[in-house]
Amino acid sequence: MKEEARSISRLLINRKLAACCNVIPGLVSIFRWDGKMNEEDEVLLLIKTSLKKYDQVEKEIKMIHSYTVPEIIATPVVQASQAYLDWIFEMTGD
Repeated sequence: MKEEARSISRLLINRKLAACCNVIPGLVSIFRWDGKMNEEDEVLLLIKTSLKKYDQVEKEIKMIHSYTVPEIIATPVVQASQAYLDWIFEMTGD
């Protein structure tokens, strides 16, 4: 899991689809899949990108992720420093 998250991160950054990715290990997910309860150790990958890049990011993740249905969600940024946002846009070419 951790190496897969690192690989995805490197791919997204190399393709200028993300400015930064945080690989956060140590999560336990409990969920129902194929009619049975599952409990898995997982890794959270927090991807910093622009809304313009979301569709491309989702497409890339789906192509290489080992899960049939990886969790890919976007959350709004309520507030951030302009300097940080400028950096994200510079790194992603937006």
